Parts: sequence; C-alpha cells; structure tokens
Amino acid sequence: MPDEQNTPQPKQRQDRQPGIESEMTPQPQDRMENWRASGKLTGKTAVVTGGDSGIGRAVAIGFAKEGADVVILYKDEHEDAAETRRHIEAAGRRCAAIAGDIGDRDFVHRAVDEAAQALGGRIDILVNNAAEQHISKDFAEIPEDQVERTFRTNILGMFWVTRAALKHMPAGGAIINTTSITAYKGSPGLIDYASTKGAILAFTRSLSQQLYQSRQIRVNAVAPGPIWTPLIPASFDEESTAKHGESSGMGRAGQPDECAPSYIFLAAESDSSYINGQVLHPNGGTVVNG
Repeated sequence: MPDEQNTPQPKQRQDRQPGIESEMTPQPQDRMENWRASGKLTGKTAVVTGGDSGIGRAVAIGFAKEGADVVILYKDEHEDAAETRRHIEAAGRRCAAIAGDIGDRDFVHRAVDEAAQALGGRIDILVNNAAEQHISKDFAEIPEDQVERTFRTNILGMFWVTRAALKHMPAGGAIINTTSITAYKGSPGLIDYASTKGAILAFTRSLSQQLYQSRQIRVNAVAPGPIWTPLIPASFDEESTAKHGESSGMGRAGQPDECAPSYIFLAAESDSSYINGQVLHPNGGTVVNG
C-alpha cells in the first residue's frame, strides 16, 4: 500500500452525519485501484448498504472488479454515491444507487425490491454496512432520541434489509455484516454505537445457524478497527480526528481498501464455502476474542 498511509491525517471536522468524503483531507483510499481481480464473483449480484463511500465504496468497487453487478444504498451523499457508481461502471459492471434512510422500514422494503429488480430479480450477496455513531462522554447525558436513532440505523435497519432481501436470495448466497472492534473492546465514548455492534455480532452468529440449515445461505461479519472514512470527521472533534488510529497495533488508521478484501473473501464461495458465523478482524493488529 502507498506510503501516505503512514502520514497522520490533519485536524478536520464535519458537522453532519453521515460525512462527505469529498470534503476529507486526505481522501480515503477506497477505490481498490491496486486490486488484482480473478473473477471470483463473475455473474453474481450484490447489494451494499452505505455503499457511497469509505468501506462500503471499497467493497462495492471490489465486488465489481471481481465480476458482480452492484446496487448501493445510501442516505443523501449524492456526489459520493455518483463517484462510486462511476468506478463500478468503469469496471464494466451494472450499478444502481438508491438514496434514502435505512432507519425507515418502509423505505428499506421499497429500496430492496427496487435493487432486486435492477439486478434481474436476484440478490446473491448482501452487505449490511450502513451505520452512524455519536460521541457522548457522559452516559447519563446520552439523549434518548440519539440512542433510538443509532439502534434504528445500525441494527434494526440491518434486520429490515436482511428480511427484505431474503425473498430474492437463492441457495448459496452470502450475507456479510459490518460489526466493529468496539463489539469486543467496548468504547467509553460510543456506548450506544458499541452496543449496536455487539448486537450485530450476536445477530450474525444466530442468523448463520438458521439460514444455512434452512437455505444454505452463509452469514459472516467483518469487525474493522479504526478506519479512515467520512464517519470519523463527522463523529469526532478535530483533535481526535487528527489522532485517529494511533492506538492501533500498527499506530495508524487503516484504509477502506485494506478492509474490502475481507468482504470479497467472505462473498466468494470459491474461497469461503466452509466459513459460516465467523468474523474477520482488519483492525491494525489488535488481538480480540472471537
């Protein structure tokens, strides 16, 4: 990977969630420019939530380079989504981008049906990646509406997307959920967010047992550590953003392109056909349980 990964990011802050990638300095490495594809997903179709930027963008582009047609779901970052779509189409694959709030159950059902139609009626791979987080240093002061919003986006939305997608998923399909290192280590400033990520871990392990037995659909997860994505300047203050990733074993933030191969591996039946209910940990060298 390029040497600039080891250069600290400058102080910066965005006042909206989700963040905007085009406003970040430096830009995240999330276009899979150095990926050497081998056709692992040729003929497959995929839906990626939060696919406009960051990890979701890298995954969507990586899938396309491996031969999959992709639909991305995103909230309202239209410029970022257009950039992702441009790269997917440049890889020679079809792409649709659907905007809306994943915390809205009615939107989710409409969007997933629209995605399936755009993909020819079949969803082979589902990546549940969309999330939000908010810093709260005092647990007693966490706003109740923030807690409800975080759970609605991060775990309830995942329930709803998965349920809507299942009617379009054939045997042999794959579901990959984005959890987090915070599910294992906790986070004193992100208690509601970390709680949702712990729920995603249990959701993954439980659903994997049911869906493989009944439908031969594998369910796994990825638990990234500190990754340089728009969620960081949208969540933390300028000082914390500039130090993001310093506490990792490698002493730096990771790049989305360093996470995407985990998702490609779990999506490709040729590589991971004997893996179900498991979690991969691209986290910069932190040892966690499970």
